[in-house]
Amino acid sequence: MRRSFLAVAAVGFIAVGSLAACSDKTDTGSNTPKKPKIGVILPDSKSSNRWETADHKYLEDAFKAAGVDYDIQNAQGDKSAFQTIADQMITNGATVLLTVNLDSGTGKAVIDKARAQGVATIDYDRLTLGGNASYYVSFDNEAVGKLQGQGLVDCLTTKGVKNPVIAELNGSPTDNNATLFKNGYDSVLKPKYDSKEYTKGPDQSVPDWDNAQGGVLFEQMLTQANGKIDGVLAANDGLGNAAIAILKKNKLNGKVPVTGQDATVQGLQNILAGDQCMTVYKAIKQEADAASALAISLAKGEKKDTGVTVTDPTTQKTVPSVLLTPKAITFATVKDVVADGFVTKADLCTAEFAAKCTEAGIS
Repeated sequence: MRRSFLAVAAVGFIAVGSLAACSDKTDTGSNTPKKPKIGVILPDSKSSNRWETADHKYLEDAFKAAGVDYDIQNAQGDKSAFQTIADQMITNGATVLLTVNLDSGTGKAVIDKARAQGVATIDYDRLTLGGNASYYVSFDNEAVGKLQGQGLVDCLTTKGVKNPVIAELNGSPTDNNATLFKNGYDSVLKPKYDSKEYTKGPDQSVPDWDNAQGGVLFEQMLTQANGKIDGVLAANDGLGNAAIAILKKNKLNGKVPVTGQDATVQGLQNILAGDQCMTVYKAIKQEADAASALAISLAKGEKKDTGVTVTDPTTQKTVPSVLLTPKAITFATVKDVVADGFVTKADLCTAEFAAKCTEAGIS
């Protein structure tokens, strides 16, 4: 993925909520402008609870504040449902579709159909390969992976582990984000493998980010390695928790560093407990606010210049983008996620974790 040098400007836009409007209007396919209406399709609520607890809420708040009609639905991991929901939204007058694809194939089919009907499209969080959406809004996902890789290195260094065997539990092979995450963490780990400082262990992708399947795969990994796994690069908190469950079963939790991503309550509690060494915090409100601002503009027939593009590796076309900066979170910085309002002290610091929350400076 290539980014222009103006990526910082995109983040600045998020902070101040302003982009220069261009003069061109979106093509609605008729001379009579449609009433602005935004359709949002979220992917599931199984792989990560962020989609319903964070993204849904922040997008809805933004649309309500702008006074635009909207319809937010969740495909719950069903590709057929994803396409059906999109068809219904187009039929019901959506002028913009903001979607998190389940895979690029079905995502592209929806984008193609929307464009044929004069409906503008935004790729939210995941780039649809070959889709040619109007915009792409996400985090710098290779940077997310680099934080994970460096986080695991730091945790292993702290523990003083020599020549550790690393297992990689990757995200879904059909999710371009998972590819970018892996590119990021492998850029940190591969030099360690090449120099023989680390030993590359089992390396598997988890279909559909399915946490239960991730647990099964990790148990097989541990068996395959004869119990000799010293570090786990888990692509998100859900997969990290699945690995931790197997480590607990084998009395290895806390001894084997595990990474994560999304700064979920579960992931943060695992960090407080010492079972997970780090996660990556992505300020989802910033992502949702950026996407909603672009969607509202498109719905009103305006197109804005983000000043940043990414290159679709399938078509080599550039897609106007907003990319945000992720942040590594360890025990020492869990309090930052609470201070930012992403999780509440009440949800995080239940009785089991109250003492650890105090130790971590969460007030």
